[in-house]
Amino acid sequence: MKKNKRKYKIAVYAICKNESKFVDRWYESVKEADEIVVVDTGSTDDTIQKLKEKNVKVYEKKVEPFRFDVARNISLDLVSKDVDICVSMDLDEVIEKDWTKTLNELWCDDLNRLRYIYNWHFDENGNPDVTFYSEKIHSRNGYKWINPVHEILKYDGTEKSFVTDKIVINHHPDSTKSRSSYLPLLELAVKENPKNDRNVHYLGREYMYYGKWNEAIDTLIYHLSLPSATWKDERSASMRFISRCYKNLKRYDEARLWLDKAIDETPYLRDPFIERAILEYILHNWKEVEYFCLKALNITTHEKSYINETFSWDYTVYDLLSLSYFNQKEKFLALRNIDKALEMKPNDERLLKNREIIEKM
Repeated sequence: MKKNKRKYKIAVYAICKNESKFVDRWYESVKEADEIVVVDTGSTDDTIQKLKEKNVKVYEKKVEPFRFDVARNISLDLVSKDVDICVSMDLDEVIEKDWTKTLNELWCDDLNRLRYIYNWHFDENGNPDVTFYSEKIHSRNGYKWINPVHEILKYDGTEKSFVTDKIVINHHPDSTKSRSSYLPLLELAVKENPKNDRNVHYLGREYMYYGKWNEAIDTLIYHLSLPSATWKDERSASMRFISRCYKNLKRYDEARLWLDKAIDETPYLRDPFIERAILEYILHNWKEVEYFCLKALNITTHEKSYINETFSWDYTVYDLLSLSYFNQKEKFLALRNIDKALEMKPNDERLLKNREIIEKM
């Protein structure tokens, strides 16, 4: 990739609604940009006022019926035409400092998109535990957002991208914010394009979140049947979600069957092994809990994917092992694993109580 000496003009653009609590933190991280554009889709708090006080270009635009792709395209269209590089960021995100300098060093005239580190979730100690590459840094022209929700950028032409670990964006969301709009928007997305495997997977997952077990199973099985559904990590996730639905329906043999399918699909991921251990824990099959936990621990590579489950890399595996060994009357191994769990979650009352019980064994 040929580097250019000239300085590139960089814009950050965003959409928001009632994000007042994030404005100061977000602005401090993006203020290096040459231009900042925000489209507010209907705030009733002081988000707009706070942004204007920082000389951010704020536009009030109602999108009815609301869809994320339409809102983001409005925001992108308002970015000045002479901008070279666009960075799409939500207000609950923070980009790590000196990013414009790094971006100028990495970018070149024939580049269209940059993939960067995105820390989507952090553990209670502030360490990222779900990390993957995101791709919302792109050239000014040729891009548009598609999909009503879980929207993505589509390029009109032959795209040239580059991957870097030198730019990092961190996600610190408002956990109280409703995601009630996601389900109808996902249903709309699949209605618009029933062959889009990514959206079908997301819809099945959303049905699962809502406890619509049978709808989730049917949708996720449909996802697996699509010729374009070839990404093994996502296929494995659909299989795990089907298993969760059967588990909630107390159809444990089918739950086990689908986890075995997930393990066969992605033997390099911890997630299906840990979920299988959790299932066997529910059924009090202690030897099987041990077996699948140890299988999971043999996997030491943490893939950078949004599919990652936080419980696959936190204290959970050691917690499960301690319970397994306790019920197998293996006091030493139970203590060793509860202590490993406590190293990762030292103030957990349940773990501390379990350790006392093991000590008295």
